[in-house]
Amino acid sequence: MDATQILPQFGGAAFTLLAFVVALSIIVAIHEYGHYIVGRWTGIKAEVFSLGFGPVLFSRTDRHGTTWQVAALPFGGYVKFLGDANAASVGGTADSIDHARRRQTMLGAPLWARAATVAAGPFANFLLTVVIFMALALTQGRPTDPLTIAELAPLPPAIAQELRPGDEILAIAGRPVTVETLGEAVEDLSPTDSVPYAIRRDGEELTVAGPHPFPPVAASVAPNSAAWDVGIRAGDVILSVDGQPVSAFDELVDLVRESEGRALSLLVWRDGEEIEFTVAPRRADLPLPEGGFETRWLVGLTAGPFFAAETESPGLVAAFVDSLAQLWFVITSSLSGFAHMITGAISTCNLSGPVGIAETSGAMAEQGALSFVSFLAVLSAAVGLMNLFPIPILDGGHLVFHAWEAVTGRPPGGRALRVLMAAGLSLLLSTMVWAIANDLFLCP
Repeated sequence: MDATQILPQFGGAAFTLLAFVVALSIIVAIHEYGHYIVGRWTGIKAEVFSLGFGPVLFSRTDRHGTTWQVAALPFGGYVKFLGDANAASVGGTADSIDHARRRQTMLGAPLWARAATVAAGPFANFLLTVVIFMALALTQGRPTDPLTIAELAPLPPAIAQELRPGDEILAIAGRPVTVETLGEAVEDLSPTDSVPYAIRRDGEELTVAGPHPFPPVAASVAPNSAAWDVGIRAGDVILSVDGQPVSAFDELVDLVRESEGRALSLLVWRDGEEIEFTVAPRRADLPLPEGGFETRWLVGLTAGPFFAAETESPGLVAAFVDSLAQLWFVITSSLSGFAHMITGAISTCNLSGPVGIAETSGAMAEQGALSFVSFLAVLSAAVGLMNLFPIPILDGGHLVFHAWEAVTGRPPGGRALRVLMAAGLSLLLSTMVWAIANDLFLCP
C-alpha cells in the first residue's frame, strides 16, 4: 500500500496542512540551496541557511562557518549572506566588514558573482522539476510497441471483457493500432460496450471482445474539482448521466459540455457497488498545446484506456529531452495564463493562493506518491518562474538591479532602492490578498 494513502485518516485539515508544508519545505530548501551553493562557489559567504522563520528549533554550524537551522514557522526560508542587513539580502554594507572579507559579501563581490547567486535560486527550482520529470519517465517508462496489456482495470460485469494481461493489441474494430496511433485509431469509434480486438496471444492471432478503449472511467480526478468535492475518485466507472447510459468517455464529455453548468446525476460503479452523485460542472480555462486557452464546462475527470500497458525505459537522453519539454510547457502556459488574466481573456479565478495550493497539495498526496511528486515538479517550476518576475524584492527584481548596474556602472541609489522595494512588497501583498480572496470567497 502507498504510505500516503494512510495519512488522511488523521484528519482532512491536518493532512492538507502537512502535505502543503512538506511540498513548500522541499521547494524552498532547493531554491535557497541554489542561492547558497552558487554563492559559496563564487566566494560569497553564507552566514545563515534557515528553513522556516521565527524561533529556532535546531541549528548547527558547519566547517565553512554557515549556521544551518530549522525554525518554528515552516512557511519559507532564506539564506543570509555576510554583510546583509536582513534575510532578503536587501540593504547592508560592505564598509563595516574588514577589507580582507569584503569580497565575501554580496555588496563587495563582483557583479557576475552576485547575479549568478541570485539567478541560482530559480534555476535550482527548474532543475528540481527536470529531475523529477526525468525520474518519473525512467521509473514509469513508455508503452512498448506492439501495445501489450500489463494490467486490466476493474469494470462492471455487464461490459464485455475477454482480454487478458499479456495480450498484444494489433487492431481495434478493424483499425490497426500502435502506441502512437491509439487515440487516432478510435476517434470515430461508436460508443458501445463490446468492441472487437485483434490480438496476439501466446503467438496466436485471435479476435476477442472488449470494452471501448476509452470507457467512462475516471483515470484521474482533478483536485478541488466538482467531481473531487462530491467524492468521485480515480477508478470509478460512470454508468449513466441523468439516467442516460454511457459507454465511452467522450459521451460523458459531451453531456457535461451540453449541461452548461446544470447539476448532473451520475451513477457510478465502484468495487461492485453502484453509487449516485450529483455534480455541478464548473467553467474552466484550459491551456491549448498551440497556445491560448479554451473555456469549457468540466467536472474534473480525465480519460484513459481501460488497461495499463507494458512499458520500457526511454533512456536518459530521451527522458531528459521530454522533461525539458514538460518544463517549457509549464512555463509557457503559466505566462500565457497570467497574460490572459491581465487582459481579461480568462477568469482571474485561475489564480490560486496559499489556501488553494494547500488544498491541492493534500488532494494530490491523497491520490498517491506519484501524483504528489508530479505536483511537486509543477509547483517547483511555478515558484522558480514567479521568482524571476522583474518585481523588486523577488530574485527577478534583484537581477534587474544588477542589469542596471552593468549598464550604468553603478547600483541604484539607496533612496530609489527603498522606494522600489516598498512598491514591490506592496504589489506582492496585494496579489496575495487577491489570491486568498479567490480561494475563500470569490471562486468557490
